[in-house]
Amino acid sequence: MAMGETGQVAGVLLAAGGGSRMGTPKALVEFAGERLADRGVRLLAEGGCRPVVVVEGAAEISTAEIGVEGVMTVHNPDWESGMGSSLQVGLRSLPGTAHGAVIALVDQPLVRPAAVRRLIEAFRCGATVAVATYGSAPRNPVLIARGHFTEVAALAAGDVGARLFLRAHPELVVKVPCDDAGDPADIDTSERRSGRRAPSGNGRPRSRMTGRMARRATSPRRLLEAQADFSISEVGG
Repeated sequence: MAMGETGQVAGVLLAAGGGSRMGTPKALVEFAGERLADRGVRLLAEGGCRPVVVVEGAAEISTAEIGVEGVMTVHNPDWESGMGSSLQVGLRSLPGTAHGAVIALVDQPLVRPAAVRRLIEAFRCGATVAVATYGSAPRNPVLIARGHFTEVAALAAGDVGARLFLRAHPELVVKVPCDDAGDPADIDTSERRSGRRAPSGNGRPRSRMTGRMARRATSPRRLLEAQADFSISEVGG
């Protein structure tokens, strides 16, 4: 990747998860009066990403009411297998005009657009992989240049997103401090701060969550431990 890259940077919002602990898909959960899916789309769009691709799975997600142009939704038919398949679907759906992509998780509502802008700026300065850090710890979102899409997708499987790729190529990772650009806490933590409620169902997309997904529930503690291990383990729906 040449210095001063000016190509288009797309956004990928991984929003396919069933949210078994909450009893409703995470994308449909309301946080501070707004669906997490809508909040995630605005995060990426206001941060400078075009287009924004929303990967749905457990629920059908309508983006018509968000009021953001350049948003497309793609369905991951294998969403129950974990975040890896959602990452694959998202990367493979991007147009050829996208020279890079910022990947964000739908269940981290306190991250602000400033974090996305900083990742894109790092890309403009020559980074091919950029990861937001908070308190020096790598978390989300993450930017990946197109030249790495194929390998990232190939290594993503089950509940592993880009973690294996990042561990295999630590020399590529540019850490971007985002301490003042939000909080990477997931909805399990954030809901205790601002409150959340499940959608009423009035005009909302229906859930595709199944019993098999519910049985795959993971404790919040385990999720946080996985993020501490390397945040990109949580890149997924």
